Parts: sequence; C-alpha cells; structure tokens
Amino acid sequence: MRKQFLYVFLALIAMQTINAQTRGNKLGYIDMEYILQNVPDYTEAKIQLEQKAQKWKSEIDAKKIEINKLKEALKAEKALLTKELIDERETEISFLENENLEYQQKRFGANGDLIIQKSVLVKPIQDQVFTAVQDIAERLKYDFIFDKTSDLTMLFAAKRFDISDQVLRVLNRTEKREQLTKKQQKEAEARESKEDALDDNPALAERQKLLDDKKAARDKVLEDRKLLQEQKKKEFDDKRKQIQADREAKKNGTVSANVKKEEAPTSSTVNNEATTIADDAKQKQADARAKTLEDRKKVLEDRKKILEERRKKILEDREALKKAKEEKLKENTNNN
Repeated sequence: MRKQFLYVFLALIAMQTINAQTRGNKLGYIDMEYILQNVPDYTEAKIQLEQKAQKWKSEIDAKKIEINKLKEALKAEKALLTKELIDERETEISFLENENLEYQQKRFGANGDLIIQKSVLVKPIQDQVFTAVQDIAERLKYDFIFDKTSDLTMLFAAKRFDISDQVLRVLNRTEKREQLTKKQQKEAEARESKEDALDDNPALAERQKLLDDKKAARDKVLEDRKLLQEQKKKEFDDKRKQIQADREAKKNGTVSANVKKEEAPTSSTVNNEATTIADDAKQKQADARAKTLEDRKKVLEDRKKILEERRKKILEDREALKKAKEEKLKENTNNN
C-alpha cells in the first residue's frame, strides 16, 4: 500500500514538473522610481524634504560666507595684530569651520538626516509595493518579478513585461477603498475585476485601449458639437434680447438721433455684407461654369485632333495602296 502511495506521489510531482517546463517561466519587472513618482503622498513629502534640504544648504553656505569674511579680515589686519590675537582669531575660524563641517555631515552625511528621512519616507511605500507585487504574482501566476532600479543589471527589458502600472492601480485601490461606501466598493470591485482580466490578457487589453480611444474621440466630437450649439444659442438669445430692447426703446420714445444714425450704417453694413456674400457666391458659380465649359472645349478639341489624325492616316494609307497598285500594274505591263 505504501509503495502504491509513493508511486502516485512521485507521478504527481513529475506531472507538475512537466507542466511547469511546458508552460515556461513567466517574468515581470517593476520600475520603483516610476511608481514613487506617481504616488501623490510620496511626491508631496519629497517636495517638503527637498525644501528642508535647501534650507540646510542655505544655512551651510551662509556660514561659509561668514567664515570667509573672517579670513579676509584677518588677512587684512594681520600686520597690525599681535601673535596672541592672530592665534585667537585663527582658533575661532578653525572652530567655526569644524562646526560647519559637522553640521554638514549631520544633515547630508552617509548617516545624515537627509538619508534617514528619505528612508522613512520610502519605506512604507516600498512595503505597499512589495505586498502589491506579491498579490499580482499570485493572481497572474508570475514566476519572477524584478526591480528595474535595483542592483540587478538589466541590459534590456521589453515594455510588455513592465507591471508598474498594475502595482500603481493596486496601491490606488487600497487608498480609495477606505473612502468608499458599500455600494461604491461593489462597483469598484467589478471594475477591478475587469482591469485584472485585461492585465491577464494583453490582446484583450489592446482591444480595450482601442475602444477607449474611439470613445474618447467620439466624446470629444459630441462635446465640440455641444459647445457650438450653446454658442449659437447664446448668440441667438443675445440678438433676441437686443431686438426686444430696441423695440422697448422705440415704444418708450427713448431712442436718440445718434442711435438712429448709428443704426443706419449698421443696417447698411449688414446689407453690404449680404451683397458681398451673394456676389462671391455668384462669382464662384461663374468660375465653376467657365471651368466646365473650358474642360468641355478642351475635350472636343482633343477629339477633333484625334479624328483629324485618324483621317489623315487613312488618306495616307489609301495613297500608299494606290501607288502600290499603279507600280504593280506598270511592272506587269513592262513584262508583257
């Protein structure tokens, strides 16, 4: 019985090994720098840290300027000072330089405040990324996932193996889920399931991207059309309000002579514009008609030319045939 169980166990192990070899290893990688740059909390904290580092640097530079001033003053007054005063000032300058150097090491050294605060800033996000990578690897059956920014040398990495955007989606889901109601969580889960299916099927993801691009283009066309309709409606409403205001003004007798004089040129201008538009339309029609006639004339001339050449060739052929007959008749006569 034990032997039979052992044989079955070994057979199962062998089948799993064969399946793994047949399937091949599934690889992926992440770009930690790209992920960190797209995490809002990290970006805000990084800006604050950079501002703090800039403040530290300004303090160090100001201290250096102060020390240089003391050195210049000592150099200028050295001839007038006693040896004790010179030693005292040099000791003070040396103390200030050492103090500034220690402050610089404290802020920017290998174990300085900047490095420590960067580690504190990155560590929580790195933990979240690690958890998200584990979830993606288990769900999509990855065998290996690497970090592009680590010490591992990657001479080439195809973009299709980059799962950084998937990791970002997982991080954003975790952050947003805490702020959603139960109904919104169900909708988010359905949307997440769809995104996961797209991640697992690149062809489906590409098709979905094309559909999204088409939908975005269609939405833009509809939006532009809506804006145009709103603009026309606004112009129509403004014109209607102006007409009503003019009627009310005429009814109340408040229209001045100056306004009437201004209205006349406006009406004339409108008529002139309408006349100009009509003249342009007539000119375009006349030009189109003239071009059509010219094209027809050219076609007729070409046909006439072809017929003339054909008639000329027929006459030449007849003349040549006639000459050939005459020569043949003359040759027969001479032979007789």
